[in-house]
Amino acid sequence: MSSAGPTSQPPAQVPPPAIERTNRMSAANMLRSLVPLVLICLALVGWMTFRQSGVDPVREVDPASTVQLAAARAGYPVVAPADLPDGYRPTSARTDAGEAEAGDPVTLEIGYLTPSAEYAGFVVSDDARADAVDAVLAGAQQQEGTVDLGGQAWTRGTTERGETVLSRTADGVTVLVTGSASDAELETVAGSVRPYSG
Repeated sequence: MSSAGPTSQPPAQVPPPAIERTNRMSAANMLRSLVPLVLICLALVGWMTFRQSGVDPVREVDPASTVQLAAARAGYPVVAPADLPDGYRPTSARTDAGEAEAGDPVTLEIGYLTPSAEYAGFVVSDDARADAVDAVLAGAQQQEGTVDLGGQAWTRGTTERGETVLSRTADGVTVLVTGSASDAELETVAGSVRPYSG
């Protein structure tokens, strides 16, 4: 009687690590991994869109303190638009009066978004070479005649950019209104210009 010894089986072969990684990274596995990420991204985009849908992108400013500073430092009676109809929203206001000393020229600029979502800019300065004045009037072509707005005679012109400019100069002080807004909207701004009363 012969006794059988233990049967020997060949040792199981372990696949190399590179092949094992390749097997795990099949297209189906990659797709299953990406789907949740894509859904999360879409949810975030949708949430941000929903959150911003009621947000007004226009940042309004209150020009009162800028006008007050210009009036306090200027050597001339400062004027500015006042009591504009609804829909005219001030979006910028600046003056160089903060650095001005007694006798220095002072320039005041205010920018508005008009009801038609266009730009109307107001400038008053006793410096004919101020950048804000020169940028508009240099190369502007004056049209014949004047238009009466707010009890003042304004000269109508066209800037080098093809925009309408309404301007007037008296006692060395230039006042102008210009921008991409329609003539009617620019005339509304010009007609609202009044002496600043504080």
